[in-house]
Amino acid sequence: MIDWNKDLNIYLMDNIKTITDEWLALRDSGQQSIYSRDAGAATEQTLREQNNLTNRTIASSLLGPSGNFEAQKAEWAELIAKSRIASNTSISEVVDAISRVRKVFWRQVERFVGQQTETVPVAVVLQWGETIHLAFDELLTAFSDMYFILMTTRLNAQQSLIDELSSPIIKINENIGILPLVGDIDTERAKAILEVVPAKCMESDILKLFIDLSGVSIIDTMVANQIYEVIQVLNLLGVKSTITGIRPEIAQTSIQLGLDFSTIETHSSLQQALKDKYIVKKVD
Repeated sequence: MIDWNKDLNIYLMDNIKTITDEWLALRDSGQQSIYSRDAGAATEQTLREQNNLTNRTIASSLLGPSGNFEAQKAEWAELIAKSRIASNTSISEVVDAISRVRKVFWRQVERFVGQQTETVPVAVVLQWGETIHLAFDELLTAFSDMYFILMTTRLNAQQSLIDELSSPIIKINENIGILPLVGDIDTERAKAILEVVPAKCMESDILKLFIDLSGVSIIDTMVANQIYEVIQVLNLLGVKSTITGIRPEIAQTSIQLGLDFSTIETHSSLQQALKDKYIVKKVD
């Protein structure tokens, strides 16, 4: 009895280069994409190697459990997701590219059927269609999941860096620091400051922190409340805070909110604060 699945798998493995060549020939020109015909020889070689892996993975689905499709799928998804993220390729471009691979791959299956001396049963061909198309669908799902995981990891790392840079603490001696806030502070940035600043103060052994708001033009009621919370948290941690450069409109917002800044030292400017006897004594 003919093992049609095994025979087709062998045929496809023998014709992987043909499948890849035909797929690469379908590329469009003039696009700023890894899939462009004009992307260069190095990119073409990368695509060739990756498409080879794609074809091997799909072909393995014909062999059932012995084909090790699941493991190959996971390997493929991670490799392609990392590569496409590195080349700034969108998911939609990958979906389009895989769609073209699917067409070329199935064309090769049709050639196999046409070359057989014995007629391939219709039920077998239909089963191939279901198996191969399901394998392509699973590849796309695995790729999308991995792409999302890797992009989320990257974005979280970038956001952490942004949070760090948006609230820098400058030490002027062992225990005194300055937090210069510049630009608009929205609710999200205010939350980040609340999360980052106390931890930074603890890490840097800050006991006295000057929060300079002279570079902040607008603060809404939510943000003013968040800054007040930062000061209260710092106070609980043993860090005394001083606000400098607060604008009249910001002070009015705080009063309207009923925030009690009477216990917090304030100065019209950071320069004025740094002339305070306490600071001069510490610096000298």
